[in-house]
Amino acid sequence: MTAIDPDTLDTEARRARRFTRINKADAWFQVLGLAWLTPILKAAAGDNPKAQAGEIWRLLGVPVLAIGLFLLAWGTLAPKVQTSLGAVPGPVQVWEQVGALHADALREAEKEVAFYERQDARNAEHIANGDTDRVRDRVYTGKPTYYDQIWTSIQTVFFGFLLASIVAIPLGIMAGLSATANAALNPLIQIFKPVSPLAWLPIVTMIVSATYASDGFFAKSFLVSAITVTLCSLWPTLINTALGVASIDKDLVNVSKVLKMNTYTKITKLVLPSALPLIFTGLRLSLGVGWMVLIAAEMLAQNPGLGKFVWDEFQNGSSQSLARIMVAVLTIGIIGFILDRIMYALQSLFTFTNNR
Repeated sequence: MTAIDPDTLDTEARRARRFTRINKADAWFQVLGLAWLTPILKAAAGDNPKAQAGEIWRLLGVPVLAIGLFLLAWGTLAPKVQTSLGAVPGPVQVWEQVGALHADALREAEKEVAFYERQDARNAEHIANGDTDRVRDRVYTGKPTYYDQIWTSIQTVFFGFLLASIVAIPLGIMAGLSATANAALNPLIQIFKPVSPLAWLPIVTMIVSATYASDGFFAKSFLVSAITVTLCSLWPTLINTALGVASIDKDLVNVSKVLKMNTYTKITKLVLPSALPLIFTGLRLSLGVGWMVLIAAEMLAQNPGLGKFVWDEFQNGSSQSLARIMVAVLTIGIIGFILDRIMYALQSLFTFTNNR
């Protein structure tokens, strides 16, 4: 009988632990859109390099190749399309505007710093002279940078999405638990779900302008955009929540009756855990809808954010405007992808499913 070398056993044990860690990490790589990292790590750990090379090509090589072909086609065809602002910018021109927008943001930040330094110097001089009545603390009111516009849009969409969730989840639970509530809500859902944000926007604008004080905590423009997002994005969450609650295993419902659970305990201990996968599916859809609606609302209402940036560049009509609009389009798409990945990560964290 051949003796097994202890060093060999120790090496195999370490290798098995490495693969276990890689497999655990793979679940999160899938969630974050980084599935191509798994075969790279496995190949580095010595797991069938040939097979892992095929996976790397499928998960990383093919997407990179597709992006490269898209950029090549874009760069080749763009100069051939003439518009009122000149030829359609290619990838190089768009990238140049990314740098230009970043440089604009840096210059604006320098102006803000200089403004506050001058203000602090003036206030210090007034205090030294005993003239405290002339001390003023003013807020810098320079033009918003591209990064400011992005941050404004993100804040607005999350606020509107939060309002939509607060309304939609309780209504969905009620509709899923009660056939009567479902019959009452269903016609309203069918009527209002298809309504365009462009139809809601003037109604919301007039109501907010008439009922909200100008010196309130939120700016009117912020509330108009956020409420428009709410009205258009709550339906996927409401529908999926109702479906998830109505689909609960009847045996579990019978158990709750046997245990004589009250309504609150039934919802928190039985309904929500069982319906969470579909609720999160609805939340992901709602956030995606809200992000699309927000850009349209900002463009039409001229409210601060990426939508206003796009409209202002369109109205500007300079030689760089089209390239800057394309930068905004790519930014909107990338942020939309990131928002979806965030919701997918939360869904994976709270629903404990193995379906990645």
